[in-house]
Amino acid sequence: MKTFLLASMMAMTPLVLQAQIIELSEQQQQMLGVRTEAIRSTETTWSTTHPASVQVPNNQLRVVSTPVDGILEQLSVAEGANVAQGEVLAEIMSPALLEQQSQYLNARSSLDLASAEMKQDRQLHKEGIISKRRFLETQSTYIRARTEVEQTRQLLVLAGLDDKELDQLARTRQLTSKLKIRAPLGGVILEQMAEPGQRLQALDPIYRLAHLSPLWLEIHAPLGEVAKIHPGTRVQVREPAISAEVITVGRMVHDEDQGIMVRAEVREHTELLRPGQFVQVRLAISGSGQQFRIPRSSMVRVQNKTWVFVKSAQGFAPEEVNVITEESRHLIVSGQLTNGQQVAVSGTSALKAAWQQGTE
Repeated sequence: MKTFLLASMMAMTPLVLQAQIIELSEQQQQMLGVRTEAIRSTETTWSTTHPASVQVPNNQLRVVSTPVDGILEQLSVAEGANVAQGEVLAEIMSPALLEQQSQYLNARSSLDLASAEMKQDRQLHKEGIISKRRFLETQSTYIRARTEVEQTRQLLVLAGLDDKELDQLARTRQLTSKLKIRAPLGGVILEQMAEPGQRLQALDPIYRLAHLSPLWLEIHAPLGEVAKIHPGTRVQVREPAISAEVITVGRMVHDEDQGIMVRAEVREHTELLRPGQFVQVRLAISGSGQQFRIPRSSMVRVQNKTWVFVKSAQGFAPEEVNVITEESRHLIVSGQLTNGQQVAVSGTSALKAAWQQGTE
C-alpha cells in the first residue's frame, strides 16, 4: 500500500511540482511515516565538542632554581603547597656564596680608598701641586673600583640577597654560607624537583611554581571551523561547567590531526581546573543572519545542496538551507525559515523521491 501511494504521488501533475509543493493529506502522511517537529531560532550556536588541555600562562610560570653551587640543606614546602611572594622555599649551604661576599667587601674597601685618594688629588690639582695627568689616573682608579663594587653587588643580588641583607653585610662584615631561596611570585608548587642533601650546580631546578588564575585552554579545532573563530569567541567547558574566551587563533596546522590550536582564557572558577587536565569544550560559532536548530533527520541532500521539507496547508515545500555547524543530534542552519515552522523529521526519503520525480 505504501509503495502504491508513493507511485501515485510521483504521478502528480507537473503544475503542482513546479510550485514546489508536495501535496499530502493527513492520512497519506501517516501511511508514509511522515512526522514533523517545530524548528526553533537560536542566538547561540555551539560547535561539536573538541579536546582541550589546561595550561598555565607563560608569564605566570616560574622554575625556582639555585643561583649558586651548593648543598640543598632544607626544603620548606612541598608539591601542592600555596606560597606567597617572597616566602622562603629552601636553604642552600654554599661555599661559593662566601667567596662572592668576600669579593664584595674587598671591592667596597678598595672603593673607599680610591674615593679618599681622588678627593685628596682633586684638591692638590686645584692648588697646582700635582699635574692633571696624575689627577686623571686617580680618577680612573676610582671609577674602576666603583665598577667592581657594582659588579660584585649584582652577583650577590643574582644569588638571592636583597638590599637589606646587602646593607647588613656591608655594616657588620659578617659572612654567611647559607642562602635562602624565596618565591618569585605567589602561587602553587606544581612540582618538587630536588631533595634535601642533594648537591646542586648553579641554575639546577628545585621547584616549579605557578600562579593559577587565569588559566589557558589549548583547544585543537578542525581547520574548517577556524574561519568562524576569532578572539572574543565564547568557549564552554562541559565538565566542569565553566566558560572561557578565545584570545588567540593559531596559524600552524598540526600534522597529527590537521587541526589548529585555539587558545582560550579562563578568568573565573579556575580553582575547578588543574594544569595538565584534559577537558571537552564547545565554541560559539558566529554566522550571518538568523539561525535555526533543526533535527539531523530533517535534512536531505540534492545536487550538493541541503534542503528541508517545510509543512504548509497544502503539503510540504522544499526549502534550501545552509549548514553553519553540527551538534550531536541537531544542525544549526540559516535560510528562509520562520521560528515555529514544522519540518519533516521522518518520511523524508519518500518526500525527496516525490519531489525529484516531479521535477524530471
